[in-house]
Amino acid sequence: LAATYQWFEIPPYHGNTIKRISGKAKGFFSDTGFASSLHQISSPKALAMNPMLGSLFETWVVSYIRRLFTQLPIPPKMYHWRTSGGAEIDLILELDDCLFPIEVKCKTNLTGNDSRGFRAFRETYPKKRIMPGLIIYAGTTPYRLNEMTTALPWNYESEER
Repeated sequence: LAATYQWFEIPPYHGNTIKRISGKAKGFFSDTGFASSLHQISSPKALAMNPMLGSLFETWVVSYIRRLFTQLPIPPKMYHWRTSGGAEIDLILELDDCLFPIEVKCKTNLTGNDSRGFRAFRETYPKKRIMPGLIIYAGTTPYRLNEMTTALPWNYESEER
């Protein structure tokens, strides 16, 4: 699947470059329609009630962000992060020695608990330059969840162009 561009993997983030070699990558289908077909999800209505909805939403968002990078002269490196204790960040972009953490949530109402992965990441790597976290979610309004986290709807279009 990887050879035919239907599958891609994102390596784990470790502050130590050597550890990145030994971690477990996170894999994604490039096409969520194909992934839905493999799971025999026949319609948007069926998807809305399927337990795979959150995973497919995350796959779509990560794939979309990855496609945006084709327009950049120097794309950021992409990683994911997860601890043995369960803290995680779905996507970490690294560019110019800065880390941009992104979480994807297929829900319309976020809570402070949804940004706990960002806090754990900052505590684990206190000397790294970590930018404010971004949660891409299924809601309709962009807003600040807290001083270090912004919530952005998946289909948000800025009025400034």
